[in-house]
Amino acid sequence: MNTFTIVLFVIALVLLAAFIAMYFFTKRMEKKQDEQRAQMDAMAQSMTMLIIDKKKIRLKDSGLPQAVIEQTPKFLRRSKVAIVKAKVGPRMMTLMCDDAIFEQVPVKKEVKAIVSGIYITAVKGLRGSIEVPEPKKKGFFARMKQKAADKNKK
Repeated sequence: MNTFTIVLFVIALVLLAAFIAMYFFTKRMEKKQDEQRAQMDAMAQSMTMLIIDKKKIRLKDSGLPQAVIEQTPKFLRRSKVAIVKAKVGPRMMTLMCDDAIFEQVPVKKEVKAIVSGIYITAVKGLRGSIEVPEPKKKGFFARMKQKAADKNKK
């Protein structure tokens, strides 16, 4: 065996080990996500709210309570999240929104929302239906991300 085949063999072993580790890591993360989803569904409650504004902004600039920002991991604090400012009863609240329904949330309209803590998981129109905007054409990476998410759901 020459050095070239030995190097190729070592590289193949390293790649195989990385794929095996990634498989087990994703399985564990899927279980964790399923447990969190079940917990959120158990705590969910329905609220009527008037949506004032919605934006995708950084977590530290969102206006959420400091305790929420401190609980998030450091690497996620700079990422952009879907934030909805809404009037629930007499109070103005800043809530986080699920990315899957963020485009469906109407601005300056009253909706009935399913809320778990400070996280909006679903919205329904209070008076009539919600107009769903025409989806934008997705880029390559967005399509690949959607395919991966669909496979994980199955």
